[in-house]
Amino acid sequence: MTTGGWINMLLSVGFVTILFVYCVVRVLRGPRDGAGHQLARVEPIEENEADQR
Repeated sequence: MTTGGWINMLLSVGFVTILFVYCVVRVLRGPRDGAGHQLARVEPIEENEADQR
């Protein structure tokens, strides 16, 4: 492989590895704020359907 190929491969693999580590760290740390995190919920479309959900 040429020198340019090695440089391209090392930059590509390095970027993906750094991105993977960043994502894993973000998931394992959890939310930044100390308050409880609330999950999203589905709101009723019509007011009279509120008790059906």
